[in-house]
Amino acid sequence: MTDLAHIRNFSIVAHIDHGKSTLADRLIQSTGTVQDREMKEQMLDAMDIERERGITIKANTVRIDYVADDGETYVLNLIDTPGHVDFAYEVSRSMRAVEGSLLVVDSTQGVEAQTLANVYQAIDANHEIVPVLNKIDLPASDCERVAEQIEDVIGIDASGAIRVSAKTGVGIKETLEAIVKHLPAPKGDRDAPLKAMLVDSWYDAYLGVIVLVRIMDGVLKKGDRIRMMQNGSVHQVDRIGVFRPAMAVIDELGPGEIGFLTASIKQVRDTRVGDTITHEKKGCDKPLPGFKPSQPVVFCGLFPVDSAEFEDLRDAIEKLALNDASFSYEMETSAALGFGFRCGFLGLLHLEVIRDRIEREYDIELITTAPSVVYHVYMRDGEMNELHNPADMPDLTHVDHVEEPRIKATILVPDEYLGDVLKLCQDRRGIQMDLTYVGGRAMVVYDLPLNEVVFDFYDRLKSVTKGYASFDYQLTEYRPDNLVKMSVLVNDEPVDALSMMVHRDRAEARGRAMVEKLKDLIPRHMFKIPIQAAIGGKVIARETLSAMRKDVTAKCYGGDVTRKKKLLEKQKKGKKKMRQFGKVDIPQEAFISALKMDD
Repeated sequence: MTDLAHIRNFSIVAHIDHGKSTLADRLIQSTGTVQDREMKEQMLDAMDIERERGITIKANTVRIDYVADDGETYVLNLIDTPGHVDFAYEVSRSMRAVEGSLLVVDSTQGVEAQTLANVYQAIDANHEIVPVLNKIDLPASDCERVAEQIEDVIGIDASGAIRVSAKTGVGIKETLEAIVKHLPAPKGDRDAPLKAMLVDSWYDAYLGVIVLVRIMDGVLKKGDRIRMMQNGSVHQVDRIGVFRPAMAVIDELGPGEIGFLTASIKQVRDTRVGDTITHEKKGCDKPLPGFKPSQPVVFCGLFPVDSAEFEDLRDAIEKLALNDASFSYEMETSAALGFGFRCGFLGLLHLEVIRDRIEREYDIELITTAPSVVYHVYMRDGEMNELHNPADMPDLTHVDHVEEPRIKATILVPDEYLGDVLKLCQDRRGIQMDLTYVGGRAMVVYDLPLNEVVFDFYDRLKSVTKGYASFDYQLTEYRPDNLVKMSVLVNDEPVDALSMMVHRDRAEARGRAMVEKLKDLIPRHMFKIPIQAAIGGKVIARETLSAMRKDVTAKCYGGDVTRKKKLLEKQKKGKKKMRQFGKVDIPQEAFISALKMDD
């Protein structure tokens, strides 16, 4: 049992690539939590995708024992959080489980858009914040400038910011001391009824569901009967433990501690993130406030390449949804692609990660349709429908107007690229709201339509600024605009997977780009194939893919020209017949490349 005054719970927040996971590694290593021979880089990034891409996707936790300079032993519970905007949901709920944060800023790059977003989440959760300047071993490091920037932009005192090189291990001891001295100890009453917050849950093939909890009040012991307050299900605790990254079983968890429990729970559905756990008999009266559920922002269809794998795909998606509370799905069918699922994600990176995980962990090949956002379609009779898939757009004669989601985007960019960024935002129907200067860099705030950002805005932004811009956004409101559904027809057959919502002024350019691209991507057949983009019944762009033809006149030597004409006419009739009955095969690569629109 650990005394509350000797516990510190904290998370590490930062922009992408500012060194959160490496700093976590050094803290684990320097306190001897993991022996040197078992140590590996990015100790807490367990998933293959995390290790390959070098990013953190799931927030992970570890318990460290640290003997401070005053001779006392402290228990430090660390949560390493993701930095990408798509996983901000992971960050927000990790914040609720701890009392303080280490704010890591790269001393060569300075404050970035995501640094701001994550710090504001920590401030919302009433955290004590300790600034840490990382990467001081690099020649470009400039601690004074960055400390000043933290004070100007975020408004927290950075005069005592700790200077660290997580790679070489400089400043790690000072960081540990600062955690013990500056971060508050948790509060909690050991004798009160059990009140524990469910921070995360995931499925393990051997133990069933593993539940990560933060104990607020009371004590949780092995063998206790516990109740989930949201759905009322009751379970008996089999084992209790903590992560020293590996699982270590202990007897009990007291107030202020973070650990895990297993209770032979079969369905992760029963363990909703943000739920309150209490004892079955003498439970607490009212649950903790929990988290606000995450809103999916981007929708796209996932279909198996081989339709026989549909059941396997359903299984895979269900298992992933259990592990990831911010991912939603429903069944859908499409004429071109068969059965599949319409899935909701927090952003494009989230979509890529889920797709990679399904392909890798469950060995299913997937076709992904064009990502789209949720539109509000107002009908003439005053009814409002949510439109997740452009192919389901109702007949325009019944529609009064369509509203699209708008976002507030914050872009931090060095001066010399400002013009390109402003042009990019204007091209995407952006409205400039604010432009300020922060320590030699411009901070631009734009009101942008989300559907323009979803496609490839981030890639374009990185390429026009040579990778120096950082970008963060939040949804603000729905606003009506002149939006239409553009469908793509191949050989007069509509292809659902390629239909999209576009602004009427942009429709022609978008349609032309799409058909030109498809013309290059679809292989030639034995007959002519028209490829068209249309709005309602009006074709706005067309390309024709010419047929492959055999030289039927090769065997005519000399003689009358009518002999050749006769053979060509015969061939023409055959091609016409073929076009009526022929089917056009669009290979999967063509779908995927067609959806990556480059202006």
